[in-house]
Amino acid sequence: MRVFYWVTKMTLGMALKIVFRPRAWGVKNVPRRGPVILASNHLSFSDHFFGPLPVPRKVIFLAKSEYFTGRGLKGLISKAFFTGVGQIPVDRAGGAAGEQAIRTGLHVLAAGHVLGIYPEGTRSPDGRLYRGKTGVARLAIESGAPVVPCAMINTFEFMPPGTLRPNMRFRPGVRFGEPLDFSRYRGREADGPLLRTITDEIMQAIAKLSGQEYVDIDARRAKAALAAGPEAGRPETGHGGINPA
Repeated sequence: MRVFYWVTKMTLGMALKIVFRPRAWGVKNVPRRGPVILASNHLSFSDHFFGPLPVPRKVIFLAKSEYFTGRGLKGLISKAFFTGVGQIPVDRAGGAAGEQAIRTGLHVLAAGHVLGIYPEGTRSPDGRLYRGKTGVARLAIESGAPVVPCAMINTFEFMPPGTLRPNMRFRPGVRFGEPLDFSRYRGREADGPLLRTITDEIMQAIAKLSGQEYVDIDARRAKAALAAGPEAGRPETGHGGINPA
């Protein structure tokens, strides 16, 4: 699988660079060795390709289990691709499944790898940045690994959720911020307020990199509201949230 990862990155990566001319900023902020958490906004399916592309290390993402359980030829191809590039399926149902995802992430970091994570838990339905889930804070505290905030740029316009054809008027990009060090909290009880404080700090860093409007509600709640139609109204920014300015 390791060989397949680098072969895929060289071949597919080169094709992506030639066709779509993606841009990258701040790659030097990703440590060249040791465990690292890449915490990114999530705007499009294309994030899976353009986020890790400029990183000179293998990036292991905790991918939703649906990518590995599809039926027919499409399901087989999806499973083979995501398995081959080192992605790990996780159940997003919460509870015990969420705890298993944390354990899996900690195992990846203990082995000294780069772990990619989308703190919002799902793709943004409208291009805005939504409240982060506190799993990223738990990973940072329990592993002691630095968190590199990562912002996908233009990928929502490049390939919005639900579309398959890229919009060539937009060049996708990724911006990496300076590492955030939370090792001072290692060994401390990770209670709710501490996890929320750390998560909000990470989301603030992502917001500054991406320039997105921040909405202090869960992204899945926002998706449900949008699916309910215009009468449900557009989710608004909650009080006490992060100001990305």
